[in-house]
Amino acid sequence: MRLILADDSILLREGLVRLLVEEGHEVLAAVGDGAALLAAVAHEQPDVCVIDVRMPPTHTAEGLQAALEIRARWPEVGVLMLSQYVEKRYATELLTGESARVGYLLKDRVAQVGEFLDALDRVGSGRAAFDPEVVRQLLARTTHTDPLARLTEREREVLRHMAQGHTNASISTALHISQSAVEKHVNAIFDKLDLSHTTGYSRRVLAILRYLGS
Repeated sequence: MRLILADDSILLREGLVRLLVEEGHEVLAAVGDGAALLAAVAHEQPDVCVIDVRMPPTHTAEGLQAALEIRARWPEVGVLMLSQYVEKRYATELLTGESARVGYLLKDRVAQVGEFLDALDRVGSGRAAFDPEVVRQLLARTTHTDPLARLTEREREVLRHMAQGHTNASISTALHISQSAVEKHVNAIFDKLDLSHTTGYSRRVLAILRYLGS
């Protein structure tokens, strides 16, 4: 996989470069701010960008703003946010886009290298990878008009796994139910959230994030 890394921590950047090269990936560039990231993407056209949320000059949401621009200008480029923070405004805009190939992990919660590499593979293959804590914090915005109130407890469990980017097969394994049962729950979720006529993989993400901005 052809990658670009963006993080203002030189130590983290260099550590990720070594890790990813050892795993057989090609790191095209490793930069420290949003402007350099956009320039690198324009020049190199990577498969995926791994981006920190907070970078110079203001250390607020430059990484997410750059990610949104990447998704708008180069929708074929995957974006994996890797941060200590959940920046709700721009994260919601990023994760409710029509395309897949997005992910958001919290640095402090990536317990093993394998988790990070698995998320990277998912984003690179056109799927999604969301940390459950990111989803929880974003969902906290919708308590006043909870679109999930119509779902059963089991449907909520299935939905949580969907939001993390898991396939029906992996949800079946995790919840110890048949794949056909998972498919029935997924269809019920789409019906209850009025997503039955939405096409494409993105509706699996929209099912839990669609109303976050409302």
